[in-house]
Amino acid sequence: MDKLVKISEVSKILNLIDPLTKKPLNHILRYWEKEFKEIRPKKINNQRYYSSKQIEIIKMIKFLLKNEGMTISGVKNLVNLNRNKLDDNDNISLKTKYYKNTLKLKTKILLDKINRIKKYGKKNSY
Repeated sequence: MDKLVKISEVSKILNLIDPLTKKPLNHILRYWEKEFKEIRPKKINNQRYYSSKQIEIIKMIKFLLKNEGMTISGVKNLVNLNRNKLDDNDNISLKTKYYKNTLKLKTKILLDKINRIKKYGKKNSY
């Protein structure tokens, strides 16, 4: 069974955090939920829970909106056309840019960890 994640955790995963209050910006996810039928969370005791598949879709939506500067309407059209399922082999595709960006972030995190281990040793690298 797919692990379900609360809306606040999804906000943290996506770095949708208010810089001043450090509180998750859940309203953004609730708004996207209204705009995109692909991200309907399961509601249990009036709490929203998202599957890993929904989280991946939300990550793609955030990337297209924030990094690529697309409009909600543009992202909706793209999602509705299922273009991102068809363009995996296209080197200039939006999905390729998304995966490239994700890979860059993960690489940076790994390099930071390696540098901390080199500098402070394994015990103090946490």
